[in-house]
Amino acid sequence: MRQALIESRKSGRPLTDVLESITGRQLSPEFLREYKKQHLFELKILYGVESLDPEVNQVGTAMVMTLIETLIPVDICRRHRLVPLSKHEDQNPPSVLVAMVDPDNLEASDDLNRILRPQGLALQRMVITQEDYQKLINQYLDELAVRQKQLEQEKFTDIQQDLENLESLDMDDSGEDMDVDLTAAMKDAEDAPIISLVNRILAKALQDKVSDIHIEPQEENLRIRFRKDGVLREAFPPVPKKVIPAVTARFKIISNLDIAERRLPQDGRIRRLYEGRKVDFRVNTLPSRYGEKVCLRILDNSSTQLGLNKLITDPETLQIVKDMVSKPFGLILVTGPTGSGKTTSLYSALAEKNDPGINISTVEDPIEYSLPGITQVQVIREKGLDFATALRAFLRQDPDVLLVGETRDKETAKTAIEAALTGHLVLTTLHTNDAPGAIARLGEMGIEPFMVSSSLIGVLAQRLVRRVCSDCRIPYTPTTEELARYGLTAAQETSVTFYKANVVPPESLAEAKSRNQVCQTCGGVGYKGRCGVYEVMRITENLQTLINQEAPTERIKEVAVEEGMKTLLAYSLDLVRQGSTTLEEVERVTFTDTGLEAELKARRKSGLTCRTCSAELKPEWLDCPYCLTPRFTD
Repeated sequence: MRQALIESRKSGRPLTDVLESITGRQLSPEFLREYKKQHLFELKILYGVESLDPEVNQVGTAMVMTLIETLIPVDICRRHRLVPLSKHEDQNPPSVLVAMVDPDNLEASDDLNRILRPQGLALQRMVITQEDYQKLINQYLDELAVRQKQLEQEKFTDIQQDLENLESLDMDDSGEDMDVDLTAAMKDAEDAPIISLVNRILAKALQDKVSDIHIEPQEENLRIRFRKDGVLREAFPPVPKKVIPAVTARFKIISNLDIAERRLPQDGRIRRLYEGRKVDFRVNTLPSRYGEKVCLRILDNSSTQLGLNKLITDPETLQIVKDMVSKPFGLILVTGPTGSGKTTSLYSALAEKNDPGINISTVEDPIEYSLPGITQVQVIREKGLDFATALRAFLRQDPDVLLVGETRDKETAKTAIEAALTGHLVLTTLHTNDAPGAIARLGEMGIEPFMVSSSLIGVLAQRLVRRVCSDCRIPYTPTTEELARYGLTAAQETSVTFYKANVVPPESLAEAKSRNQVCQTCGGVGYKGRCGVYEVMRITENLQTLINQEAPTERIKEVAVEEGMKTLLAYSLDLVRQGSTTLEEVERVTFTDTGLEAELKARRKSGLTCRTCSAELKPEWLDCPYCLTPRFTD
């Protein structure tokens, strides 16, 4: 230690670094933590000001950036080794808190006071270690680089110049869609402004990480909208009506579609390079009143995280799904509406099984992502290759695991179940509102109940809710009526902090950006990213009996909840309690009256002890007969 102290003083290197170089091994985290604590205490005594430990006291990067950009320039911060932390306008006088490596630096104090005093601000100092200062200033520089890159991308995807260039093009905007000159449209589609406009639309969509692009001809203009995190928003100002034929033609050209066919829908595909990676766009055109609408689905492998651990946040639900996927044979159904993440869940399940010793085959329409080590087959209905045909062919290919993109008819469902009964693990999707509803859906397809009960391992129903932005979310206290709507009570949720999204209305967004009043993380949307909501119904003996008896869906759901199934509503409310999402998102995505009814019924059956007199109660009692206390206040 004596040698390390001498070396540290001579070289100016941190004592911990010198110790590690002398001993030849890393110091333990406990030792480093204790050393830093002692070092900060010594600095506090030495300078007579409070010390700052960013590992204990969270430092807001957004506030640091704002203060450096508007108050204390970065060159002063770097020259004097200081970082502005916060501004306190509620104090008398108002003040700015600054963390300094050397709070006694008179030159630094003079420079700071020269900036702050004309604005009526006082200086408050804290001491910080050299290492923590370097981390904070590097965070600022990294964030600055990211922001500059975003500004460059926004400049690249700004279509204003293209719109101005389009004004000089001779395009006829009179007449209806049937009068469009295809030759002229083809020629216009090769004009530089049109090519640039289409490229900027695609680049902007990738930059904003959207899932779908909608190019919609309207009576007076062309509307361009993006779907991000499940919500559709306008992406650009309205584009002049006269470019509709040229823009549509350009999309059809790069999608290898028939430009002359304007009365039938067409499907195509675009592949582009973006930031060094390949991105596919699935394209569909649809004839409409004012021209062909173009819809593009973005298929970006790099933005999709596969793995059940990354998708399912609830440990109990995750373990149930892993147990289901680990079975050697049987049928697993994934249900939910379009865009609820079913494909990602299926691919994540396949990733769990993907092993050189297992033969996995999939039939999809279309193949959205390439999976290494797996045989993937594209449906070609024109040639007679549908789901059922491919599935029958798979059975002659010595398979272990099969994935069927969608079960739409009796033939596909029956073939999938027969494959599950003959020693294969089969995964497929259905369109139902919840997990128990999948049983009735198979019955509607004409599948015998005994085949369902003997082959089905379980059903996974899912939705996607938006994550509330952690940097700008607003804590609030819901009213009793709000809580009651979701089957909650204030007494039960006393320790929970509820949040609202800090949403900037679209009409106020431009003004808020000009005033720098928009959250840098979410861009004023209030949400950033999405998380899954899952309802997993594992088939038990009781459920097999109910399926064979053709019991109604309500009864199947009731028994499943009694046996421990967490409903979509319950799962999403857990996410609200964790601060991951909001009650508004629950209302938008997972709330249904039937779901609430099933949840309350399960709660009534589980709460069989009076909270007032502790008497044992029966499931059918709504009040305690001994003290007349209601079992449920909701």
